[in-house]
Amino acid sequence: LSIFLTAVCVINSMYYTFYLSFTSVSLIATSLQIIDVGDALVQNVIEFKDFLFLWQPVVLLIVYFRLNKKGYYEKPEKFGNPKRKMIGTLIVATIILSIFASTLTGLEVGRLIKQWNREFLVAKFGVYFYQVNDIVRSLEPRINTLFGYDNAIRQVRTFYENRTSEQKKNKYTNIFEGKNIIMIQAESIQKFTMELDFDGREVTPNLNRLAKEGINFTNFYSQVSVGTSSDTEFTLSTSLLPVSNGTVAIGYWDREYVTIPKILKDKGYFTFSMHGNNGTFWNRIAMHDSFGYDKFFHKSHYDIDEVIGLGLSDKSFFRQSVEKIKDISSKEERYYATIITLTNHTPFDEVDKYGDFPVTMKVEIENEFGELEEIEAPYMEGTTLGNYFKAVRYADEAMGEFIDALDKEGLLENTVIVIYGDHDARLSRRDYVRFYNYDPYTDSVLSSSNPDYIPVDFYSYELNRKVPLVIWTKDKQFGVEIDTVMGMYDMLPTLGNMFGFSSPYALGQDIFSVEENVVVFPNGNWLTNKIYFNSQRNEYLALVDEPISKSYIEAYSLLSEEYMQVSNNFIIYDYLRRKKEIQDVREGAIP
Repeated sequence: LSIFLTAVCVINSMYYTFYLSFTSVSLIATSLQIIDVGDALVQNVIEFKDFLFLWQPVVLLIVYFRLNKKGYYEKPEKFGNPKRKMIGTLIVATIILSIFASTLTGLEVGRLIKQWNREFLVAKFGVYFYQVNDIVRSLEPRINTLFGYDNAIRQVRTFYENRTSEQKKNKYTNIFEGKNIIMIQAESIQKFTMELDFDGREVTPNLNRLAKEGINFTNFYSQVSVGTSSDTEFTLSTSLLPVSNGTVAIGYWDREYVTIPKILKDKGYFTFSMHGNNGTFWNRIAMHDSFGYDKFFHKSHYDIDEVIGLGLSDKSFFRQSVEKIKDISSKEERYYATIITLTNHTPFDEVDKYGDFPVTMKVEIENEFGELEEIEAPYMEGTTLGNYFKAVRYADEAMGEFIDALDKEGLLENTVIVIYGDHDARLSRRDYVRFYNYDPYTDSVLSSSNPDYIPVDFYSYELNRKVPLVIWTKDKQFGVEIDTVMGMYDMLPTLGNMFGFSSPYALGQDIFSVEENVVVFPNGNWLTNKIYFNSQRNEYLALVDEPISKSYIEAYSLLSEEYMQVSNNFIIYDYLRRKKEIQDVREGAIP
C-alpha cells in the first residue's frame, strides 16, 4: 500500500511539472503515448523533487525490520492490544475527518463535485482524497448516461435556447466566401517568439512578414487541457472546451459534433488533414474521421526521408504536402486543409538538425587597453529555452518554404492561409529566469535581490503562453492588428463570419462583433482585456488601470462555470445524438 501511495505522489508530481494540473484515472488510456515522448519526459519533466516521496516506503521498511527484530509480529499482544489500537486509530481519524468536514464551505464542496479546479482540490483535500474523488467522477458519466442524463441534456438545451444565435454583420462578413482554406497548426509556437531577435536576426522572420501583411491577432490563447494538440483540434473544429476528465480524442471521439469540416462539406468543400506522425497518435485516424474530414494523410502516406523528433521533418513534410494539395486542387473545386506540423515539439534536443541560429548576445566591454571591444556572450546557448528558439526558427523557415512552394504552383490565388499555434511549449517557469535576467558581462543570472531582476511569477508565465494567429492572403494586404483577447473556441465563429458559415452550438464569439470577450480555460481560470482571474486561488491580476468591481468578477466567474458545465455535458452525454433520438421518438420514427 505504501509503494502504491508513493507512486500516486510521484506520478502527480511529475504530471504537475508538465501540465500544471493533476492526473486522472480517465487518462490511463493515453498513458501509452508517453513512449513516443519519452525523451521529453526524462529531460523536461522528471525532477529531483519527484524522488523525495520515496522516503515513505524506505522509512516503512526500516520500521518493519526494527519491529521484526523485537519480535513484534510473532507476539504483537506484548506491545499492547492490537484490536484496541486499531479501533482507537479509527475513532481519532473519524473525529479529525468530521472536524475538517464541518469547516467546508458550500463553494468548496461545489468545487469538489465539479472537479475541474484540481489544484485547489489537492491543496484543500490532499492528493489521496483528490484521487479517490477523481475515480468517482470518472465513473459518474457512465452511470449518469444510463440513469440520469436528463438534467444534463436539459441544461445544454436551455443554454443554447436562451443564447442569441443571430450573427452580427461587420466589415469582415463573407469577405472570403468560396475561397480555399489552408490551416497550419504550428506545433508549440508561442507569440512572444515573434517579437524576438538575437543580434538582429529574427526568430520568426516569415511569420512576422505574414503577420504584417495579414490580420494579426496579438492576444490569442490556446485552451488545451491534458489533450494538448488534440484538444486544440477539437476546440477549433467545434468551438467547445475540452472535457474535464480525460480527453475527447481518446474517450469521446465517437460522439456527434457540429464541426468546421462537416459544415464546409455541406458547402461543397473537400476536407482533408495532414500530419507527419503516426496516425494513431492521439487517436487521430478515428477522431479526424469523426470530425468529418474526407481524407487524413499521416505518416504512412509520406516518404520518411528525414526524421526530426517524433517523425517526419517539417521541411520534408511541407514539401511532400504541396504535391498532395496540388493533386487535390486539380480535382476539387474547393478544399479545406488542416496541416499539423511536428518538428517544433518538446524536448527540442536535436539542435544539430535545426540549422545555424546562434542564440547569443553581443556586448561591448572595455579591454585591458581601455578600448571598447565587442564580444559574444553565450546567453541562451545550451539551455532548453535556447534550443526551443532554434527549433522555432527551423519551423518558421519550413513555413516560409511552404508558402513559397504553394505560390510557385499557383495554389495561393484563391486561398486563405490561417496560421495558429496549437499550445505553448510546455516549458517550466525556471527556463525563463535566465532569459529575462541574464548578465552578459559575467555570463550569469542576476541575483533575485538585484533591482533589475525580473521575477517570473504565475501571471507573467500564464499571459506569456499566448500563441500566434495570423490570417493571410496573397491578393489582399490587410496590415491589421486585433488585440482583443481571443480563445481557440472563437475560431469557428470568427472564421465562419469571414467564410459564410456558422454553428448553433459554438461557445465562442466572432471576435469582430464582440465588445468584450472572455477566454475560459479548462481549469476554470478566465481572461478578459481587463483581468486574468485565477480561480484556483480566487484572485486576479488587473490588466488595466481602473477599478474592477466584485459584480464584474462574479458575472464572468458564473459564465465561465456555465461554459465548462455546458461543454462537458454536451460531450459526455452526447447531446446531439440524444437530441435526435428524442425528436425521432416524438415524431414516431422510433417506437
